[in-house]
Formats: sequence, structure tokens, C-alpha cells
Amino acid sequence: MMNEPTGSAASNFIKEIVAQDRAAGKHGGRVATRFPPEPNGYLHIGHAKSICLNFGLALEHGGTCNLRFDDTNPTTESMEYVESIKDDVRWLGFAWDKELYASDYFEQLYQFAVHLIRAGRAYVDSLNADQIREYRGTLTEPGKDSPYRSRTVDENLDLFRRMREGEFAEGSHVLRAKIDMASPNINLRDPILYRIRRVPHYRAGDAWLIYPTYDYAHPLSDAIEGITHSICTLEFEDHRPLYDWVVRESRAPSTPQQIEFARLNLTHTVMSKRKLLRLVEEGHVTGWDDPRLPTIKGLRRRGYTPEAIRAFCEHIGVSKRDSVVEMALLEHFIREDLNKRAARVMGVLRPLKLVIENYPEGKIEELEAINNPEDSAAGSRLVPFSRELYIEQDDFREDPPKQFFRLAPGREVRLRYAYIVKCVGIIKDERTGEVMEVRCTYDPETRSGGSGAGRKVKSTIHWVSAARAVPAEARLYEQLLNEASPGDEQDFVSCLNPDSVQILRGCLVEPGLAEAKPGLRVQFERLGYFCVDPDSTAQRLVFNRTVALRDTWAKIEKAQGRG
Repeated sequence: MMNEPTGSAASNFIKEIVAQDRAAGKHGGRVATRFPPEPNGYLHIGHAKSICLNFGLALEHGGTCNLRFDDTNPTTESMEYVESIKDDVRWLGFAWDKELYASDYFEQLYQFAVHLIRAGRAYVDSLNADQIREYRGTLTEPGKDSPYRSRTVDENLDLFRRMREGEFAEGSHVLRAKIDMASPNINLRDPILYRIRRVPHYRAGDAWLIYPTYDYAHPLSDAIEGITHSICTLEFEDHRPLYDWVVRESRAPSTPQQIEFARLNLTHTVMSKRKLLRLVEEGHVTGWDDPRLPTIKGLRRRGYTPEAIRAFCEHIGVSKRDSVVEMALLEHFIREDLNKRAARVMGVLRPLKLVIENYPEGKIEELEAINNPEDSAAGSRLVPFSRELYIEQDDFREDPPKQFFRLAPGREVRLRYAYIVKCVGIIKDERTGEVMEVRCTYDPETRSGGSGAGRKVKSTIHWVSAARAVPAEARLYEQLLNEASPGDEQDFVSCLNPDSVQILRGCLVEPGLAEAKPGLRVQFERLGYFCVDPDSTAQRLVFNRTVALRDTWAKIEKAQGRG
């Protein structure tokens, strides 16, 4: 597994190949890539790695990168997914040279297939699906020829034409490449090129009743577009001989080079479209943009930035070996980015009332607070301070354990940007014994920035003014799965974390956030980075926790068996 960053980006062997090809004048020195998603689902962070790689190669070498939708399966594809994919690519910061669709090439692909039939390199097979599977053989046993493999060119042309015209039922015929049924590479054992499907296409409508397979349409689409480097994930390595065969035998207009790399795998989540779809359809999450999902929509809603995702993808690099990356590494890059750009604000998630007994009633001071110490241009703001405040429940202990330096009876702490206060009493719920209110006194000479501000105490805590605080809701997200990487034999749903989201109502934030818009990212001091959720309204602010801060006290409690 990959853990904490080492300070430099990992290697990228594909960059090296492309640079060498350019230096050697291969493809005339051109670099033309494409990002080729199938519009049958929403993109996730694994796709972000491919997006960064393909667009990045084109940008680095002054080349082109197309956005091409491999839309050859009408049963699963829709314009909803197309628009979502386009939006995600733009959000990540990339612009494509051409927006293309494999369905644009349906007539050309059909004519390429006719050429293969005429050249004796393809035939119409009338075995059913089970028979084709049986005839194909196994990884240790060769396949055997279909009894229809010897059909004449004229017979095949006639049947293929009639397949297109809708004369036959689904499953009655397929078009297969004629390669080698004894090949040790099972992908070369006469793979299927076309199937009959009586399903309308989301773009082509009812114009087609036969559809090309991915292994046939993909290499030819690359060749039609003049792609130089066809970048795909490692599971297609065994398909490369078929890719090359289709391009060569079809007499395609160009010869792209397929290069495979290891896909991105993250701990404590799922990266399969099928599994993500199941989570959505079975209601385990609220939708494709649920902040617990690794979808780009979900990460965006949670508050991740495109800059952080791009930096993460650059850091993990591109290799030929499958590996699993710790979610903590991605979170590191999110913190690094938000630390520079997110304004610091104060919010209280679990409020506990604090009353300063010697502070004048009705008085409200405006205290200066720094917006971001990492950004000198961010300036400062004024926050209201009053006799009645709210602090975090966790910042007070009636009977504090060792190493707890926050507020406790008889103990002093500094209120962030304000004064030192001392706990002089508490008020409890008579029925439950729960602490309902903390009574304090303050030292007026210890105001931050004042002449007496130098007096030291062991802890500083955040707060909001009871008089001016704005009510809010906070959604705290944790890992989606309890296990880092469930085994194939295990149903991943059984590993879902029942506490992957905790919704806190009754939170309070400083008044400057009253009109915060969805998408705003802030750091709640001492609590973590948060993003305003689209569910927010004028009456209800909703914050998603993007990522927590490193909490040293939480680590202490965990070590003591209390976490």
C-alpha cells in the first residue's frame, strides 16, 4: 500500500514512452490522446487519474486530447451520464479538443466489418451464447471451430446485411473475427465483433439493430481519430493483440499504440461502476453525489478541490503494477490544498453554554480574527464577543484526565482572538447530572493583541457569541467501508460502515457565514475543513466535513482506550 507522501512525484513510465516516441519521430512527432469513457455511470477518482494522464500528456507535448464516448451498448447508456462526464472533466480543469462519440462511426465500423468478411477474416456465427462459450475452450484447453466458421464470403455478407436490416431475433447470429480458436490468448479465439440488439440508442435512435463490441469499436475509433497513444488500464493488456489485429486487418487509416497502466485502487471504498450502482439503487447512499462515494460528484460535494485531486494523481504516478493507495494519502493532499485557500472561521458542533460573570451584560465587542495565516492577502475579519458564548462540549471536563489542558473547574484557557477565562462554576441538569452551563470570569487585560496578551495558558479554544451565532447542521463523514479491501469472496455491502455519516443539528457558526453559498470551503478552527452543501437554504446552513484535522487529543484518547 502507498502511505504518506515522500516529497516527490512517483514515476510515470507512459510519459517516458511518449517522450521517447517524439524524440524518435514516431507518429510524425505527434501526440494525440483521448479520454474514452462509456456513458453508463458517473466518473470516480479512478477516472480522474486517467483524465489527468491523457490530458496531461497532450498538454505537455503540445498535442491534442479528445473526449470520446464509447457508446456502443444501448442498454446502459444515456445523455444524463454524458452531461455528467463532461461536467466532471471541466471541473477537474481540462478542455478537450473534440467531443466525439463511437456512435458517430457506426456506418464506418459497419463498412470495416464488411471488409473483414470479404477478406475472409470475419464470419457470421449462428451458435447461441452458451454454445459459443463452450466452443471457446478454457485457459488450459484450446477451443474448437464453430460449424459455421466455413460459411462462404457471400453467405456471410448476406447474413450480416440481414442482421442489420432486422430480419433476425436477438441471439440468433453474431459476427465473429476469424483468428485462431487454439490461441493461448483466449481473446483471440474468434471474438465477437457485432451482436443483434433490438434496443434504441440514446443518440442514434432506432437506426441500428446491430451494435459493435467494445473490443472492435474501440481500436477503430482510435484509428479513425488518428490517436497516437491509446492509454488504458491493465486489464486490457491481454486484449492488446486483438486491438492490433482489428486495426491491421481492417486496414484502418492509422495505427495507434495501446499502452496499459495500473488502475487506481483506494482503501475503504469501492471503485467499480457496478458496485457504485448497487449502492445507489439499494439506497445505501443518497445518490451518485453522496459525499461518501469516490465519485467525482461526491468528492466535489464533500469539498475536495480539483487542484488537490490533480496533485494526488501526479504524486501516485503511473505504473504497471496493481497497488492499493491509502485513503489517508488522498486526504493529505486535500488538507495541503485547503490549508492554503480555506478561510479560518469558528463554529461549534456540539454547543455548551459559557457565561462570563464579570463581563458587562448587553455589551458586544468586535474582535479581529485572522482569515488565513497561510495567506497574507486573506486579511482579517471582525467577530462579535459577548457575555454569553458557546464552546464545544469536548472542551470542558468536570473531572479532567491527565494531559487534558482545556477548560475545567478552577482552570484557565484562552478564548481564540479574545481573553483568558477561568472556570468558577457549573450548572447541571438536576435530572441527568449533565453539565448545561459553564460559569467563568475573564481577565480584561488579556485581550489578544492587547498589552496584557502575553500571559500564557496551556490551551486555546474556539467559541461563538450566543447573541450573534447562526444555526447550522454539520454532516461528519467517515470511511465508507470498515475493511480496507474486502476480498472477492466477501459481499462488500456487509462491510459498509454503519457510522459513515453522523448528522449534527443545533450547531452554531459565526455570523459572517450567514449568507454562505454552496461550495464555499472553510476551516472550522480545531475541527476540520468543511464545505457548504447544496442542501443549504436561507433558513438552514448545512456543512459537510471535507476532512478532519489531525487531532492530537483524539490520538491520546485512542491510545488510552477511550476513542
